[in-house]
Amino acid sequence: MKLAAALTALVMSSTILVGTASAEPHQCPVVAPMQAADAYWVANGPDQASNSWQNATFHVGNLALVRTSGESNHKTLPWAQANKFGLQTDPKRPFFPDFEAAGEAYLDLYTYFHPDPPSLAALRQRVAEEVASVNQGHTSYWNYVDALNMAMPSFARLGVLDNSEADLAAMQKLFHYTEKQAGGHGLFDERTGFWWRDAGFVGTNTYWSRGNGWAISALTKVLQALPATDPRRPEYVRVFTKMAAALKSVQRADGFWNVNLGNPQDHPGPETSGTAFFTYGLAWGVNAGLLPAATYKPVVDKAWTALTTKALQPSGLLGYVQGVGAKPSDHQPVRATDTAAYGVGAFLLAGQQVAKSTTGC
Repeated sequence: MKLAAALTALVMSSTILVGTASAEPHQCPVVAPMQAADAYWVANGPDQASNSWQNATFHVGNLALVRTSGESNHKTLPWAQANKFGLQTDPKRPFFPDFEAAGEAYLDLYTYFHPDPPSLAALRQRVAEEVASVNQGHTSYWNYVDALNMAMPSFARLGVLDNSEADLAAMQKLFHYTEKQAGGHGLFDERTGFWWRDAGFVGTNTYWSRGNGWAISALTKVLQALPATDPRRPEYVRVFTKMAAALKSVQRADGFWNVNLGNPQDHPGPETSGTAFFTYGLAWGVNAGLLPAATYKPVVDKAWTALTTKALQPSGLLGYVQGVGAKPSDHQPVRATDTAAYGVGAFLLAGQQVAKSTTGC
């Protein structure tokens, strides 16, 4: 009760900050915790200006909140405009996936709010150049599992938007490398249904939670974009449903997932970023009819309860977010006060999908 009251008070007192339009609490019970987490990050989060993958992940979540609540908060468009709808660059790594993450936020702005073609110019150019490189035989750009979320959704969405078979074919080649070839055997472990983070972990029982979160998030977004008749879709569905079954089997009793999906004793404790991405993917799978509701909705409900009652602090801070890293041991122990832009973004994406099956939303 104290948390619910605090969340309501925070949302009501933050109308200027988040730009809410009404004086009454939103009827959808999922919106208040989403707004609280969003408002706290906007007011307190560091380094919010750049078009980094961290900020891009937040803004994709922020627009998910706007679409869920129907109340604009005028944060993402100014951010994108300040960055001139550009992507980060490095001549030594022209197609580094992390630098392409902002493109997904630009696509959301274009698709749902401001269909202004120049806003996609930099993304279109980057993807076109990468497609040309892939067609020359260079397919190893996505050699770590995070890359799937950073780049794959933009390839899928531009491919569909522009009716570009070249974009979708290149995406499949890049995904195939990640799944089947990276590290010698591929990063997807068919035995367990989990992904290794990169070549350094292939063959081990270390399956990093957030790395798997990036993977299921990417598949969720790609499956939303691709038409049902796309010939690549069945493989993405196969991996998605195999991951879902594996994740269900290792969910903690408290609703979270451990930082190492393969070993609950490896830095045990709640971890929000992986849990939020899993909640997003599994909730979408239920909503889309890919996952049986009777089996997976209890998993989603338990995870959302954990995120909103333990990870979300009364102040609106979303805690237990493991810091930037690549393995379970990074930034340990994960504490109730640890937060990050990508954790908030993942939480907001999860809320968007949870709301779709919640009464009053």
